[in-house]
Amino acid sequence: QIQLVESGGGLAKAGGSLRLSCAASRNIFGIATMGWYRQAPGKQRELVATIISGGSTNYADSVKGRFTISRDNAKNTVYLQMNSLKPEDTAVYYCNVKWGIAGNSWGQGTQVIVSS
Repeated sequence: QIQLVESGGGLAKAGGSLRLSCAASRNIFGIATMGWYRQAPGKQRELVATIISGGSTNYADSVKGRFTISRDNAKNTVYLQMNSLKPEDTAVYYCNVKWGIAGNSWGQGTQVIVSS
């Protein structure tokens, strides 16, 4: 069981930047995958980016070149740096960790609103 708390969401202008943080309640070293998902009104939750301990990353096509996921194991934290924001990035962003065979935890979500 891992508790996840997101922060850093809020309002941004199109073309602006935000950095989301996700603090985990335990050491994240060895956790297979950490990632960010988002859910816009009326849409299903979608994968934004993932990262593993070895450093491999994966991004949705819609955010490639604009968003960067990273992790700091010493701080038990994963980040999502969001640059060149677009109105279509508006959504609730959720932190997620997956480990072992069936380990799966979600944060409460943090709202991101990008104005045009």
